[in-house]
Amino acid sequence: MKVRTRFAPSPTGYLHIGGARTALFSWAYARKHGGEFILRIEDTDLERSTQQSIQAILDGMEWLGLDYDEGPFYQMQRLARYHEVAEQLLKNNQAYYCYASKEELEQMREQQLAAGLKPRYDGRWRDSKKTPPAGVKPVIRFKNPLDGYVSFNDQIKGKITVANSELDDLVLLRGDGVPTYNFSVVIDDLDMNITHVIRGDDHVNNTPRQINILKALGATLPEYAHVPMILGANGERLSKRHGAVSVMQYRDDGYLPEALLNYLARLGWSHGDEEIFSREQLVEWFDLSAISRSPAKFNPEKLHWINQQYLKTADNARLADLVVPFLAKDNCLLNGGPDLTQVVDLLKERVNTIEELADAAVYFYRPLEPAEELKAQHLTADAKPIVTGLMETFKQIEWTREAIHQEIKNAAKAHDVKLPKIAMPLRVMVTGEVHTPSIDAVLALLGREETLTRMNNQLGNFPG
Repeated sequence: MKVRTRFAPSPTGYLHIGGARTALFSWAYARKHGGEFILRIEDTDLERSTQQSIQAILDGMEWLGLDYDEGPFYQMQRLARYHEVAEQLLKNNQAYYCYASKEELEQMREQQLAAGLKPRYDGRWRDSKKTPPAGVKPVIRFKNPLDGYVSFNDQIKGKITVANSELDDLVLLRGDGVPTYNFSVVIDDLDMNITHVIRGDDHVNNTPRQINILKALGATLPEYAHVPMILGANGERLSKRHGAVSVMQYRDDGYLPEALLNYLARLGWSHGDEEIFSREQLVEWFDLSAISRSPAKFNPEKLHWINQQYLKTADNARLADLVVPFLAKDNCLLNGGPDLTQVVDLLKERVNTIEELADAAVYFYRPLEPAEELKAQHLTADAKPIVTGLMETFKQIEWTREAIHQEIKNAAKAHDVKLPKIAMPLRVMVTGEVHTPSIDAVLALLGREETLTRMNNQLGNFPG
């Protein structure tokens, strides 16, 4: 049987880290086994589902490169199918109409809680011969087996067994005809021939209910694999403060999609001690048995480090394209400035994200005024004759990194000072900063005319 997995998000928000990891694991398992990966949008929560959220999910999947073979399918376009199956279950006496009102159900719940019992539907309409009340739109409930057990072998957690007495008769179709999650997901997985259901372990409690519906329909059960949740670095549920933001926010913050995928794969899954690996290697190595049973902790520093490793080896032209929007937001004019691919090549090993890369490149495309404390510290009376002398030699030399470096060395020797005593004033005058790559490389890229203009503009900040 061909492996078929699915990712089935609810469009009630953005595609977050946890959902993206579930999608990645489902995608990788299908690709590993030469199978098919399906995208399904579970949009039956009519109050909270939005087109904006659907688009955010589709954008996130595309940015991460998680290509799907079928879909996206939308549950609200399959209502007729859910009604058909519900009618079949009614006909086979495996489901029934329930006319209990919201007030009745709330009263039942309160009485059970007061008696110290677990709140659950009491089956009052299960085999009732009462005349249905007028004007009430009934729900359709599933006749869950009253005795016995549901057992399944979770591919991550191992064998799980639940007594049917712990499960009540769940609603299949609401009064408005919209299916519940536990019903629609079963019919979708059945119709789409899903062989492996890989999802978050917040769904473990739903699985016995879904298995009973599948058994009632005489269906072959899929394999289930419930992935432990992702926690924040503090060990608590992942919050926005600890990384639970939209996948697209990571794009906007300057992360590479392959770096985020690499990091997500290592959240709860491993292949030996491998930290950096390609999508192709992930597919080759991926196995459900290597997923940890314990929750993973989100570590922003580790994500930074992985992104940095990818930046170091990324194509300069690609990085330059990604940097442009950030520079544009920072009022940088690229026309007339140095070749951005060369700037990227000089800076990319010093940064963690595209945003940091853009921040580091700003002074190449517009002058930055040094902070007053930097001027006071580095634009000193001792340094003034050295830099003014360099300005004269800079007008005449061949404008290469090597020639610039030699002139700085000559000036240091002539004035009997160490190189930093010259490099730091130069940095402050030309870049407005003290942390840059080697100053000769910076000046070579910046160009003779711009370098001299900036140096001249700062001469007035020297004392005397």
